[in-house]
Amino acid sequence: MRENVTLSDVAREAGVSPSTVSRVINGTARVDARKREAVLRAIERLGYRPNLMAKGLAQGRSLTIGVVTQEISSPYYGEMLKGVEQALEGTSYHPIFASGHWRADQEEAALKVLVGRQVDGLIVMDGSVPQERLLELAQSMPVVVVGRSIPGLRCLGIDNAQGAYEGTRHLIELGHRRIAHIAGPQSHPDAIERLRGYRKALEGAGLPFDPALVVEGDYLEPSGLLAVEALLARGALFTAIFAANDQMAYGANVALYRRGIRVPHDVSLVGFDDLPSSSYFTPPLTTVRQPGLEMGWEAARLVLALLEGHDYTPKPLAARLVVRESTALLRSSGVRWVHPVD
Repeated sequence: MRENVTLSDVAREAGVSPSTVSRVINGTARVDARKREAVLRAIERLGYRPNLMAKGLAQGRSLTIGVVTQEISSPYYGEMLKGVEQALEGTSYHPIFASGHWRADQEEAALKVLVGRQVDGLIVMDGSVPQERLLELAQSMPVVVVGRSIPGLRCLGIDNAQGAYEGTRHLIELGHRRIAHIAGPQSHPDAIERLRGYRKALEGAGLPFDPALVVEGDYLEPSGLLAVEALLARGALFTAIFAANDQMAYGANVALYRRGIRVPHDVSLVGFDDLPSSSYFTPPLTTVRQPGLEMGWEAARLVLALLEGHDYTPKPLAARLVVRESTALLRSSGVRWVHPVD
């Protein structure tokens, strides 16, 4: 099989003109049955693969979907990006990924790069780009937003407050009354909603909200470790921790381990996301499952439907509590080990 076979090579092999080969490939006009059969045999013999980019440009399309994520290296966003890739497999479209790093200026720079590449559609995952900017882009191409709710745009996401409520409520049902919360950055809507769900669960159980039990992190593991160190340093009394994502829960577990504090014997621990590694955590992590893979898939299928002018209703997406071994019933002596750090 030859490499770099061109349309002209196929035309010579089939004994027809290049324009006839083009019409057969694109299906843009009727072609004599004998010529069509000759072209198809030549394509098979030569192993010709149409240049999809050239075909797309001829149709006024780049056959690419731009995807603005926050951190390509993040396990959570990695699941969503995998979902996008899987949904686009077998189609003519390919994704182009760019990171915003949770900074509005870098998100805007990523958008400019993707628009400059003439992507046919955009998927924007979370972030803080002003909604007016996204609405402006939606005037010229399909735009799907994941993790935010913006009137006038097609948006996908879960109820973060309800997920956090369920995670906190699980700890309350186990008898815990002093529940610390490692919050996400309060500049981000999902983190705000998870703090709201935590507070709602406390309120529903008649428990007071104690600001001293809340420490803000940045969704990365070191901030979970530092949050627990801060709680211990201020002498906070707690028997359980609800972390706003699994990565901060991982960091919290390390801080507890270094102090000889056992999970779940001394402190119960709940995360949020249900990353693939959380079921192999020690002990396996109780967490609120966020369907990242499915969200990526549904976002990509929705963009494709918008590009082709088809109706598409994404399947419902919901958070779900997954109970594992990092949570346990409160023991009467649970808070006695907590003391200020010297």
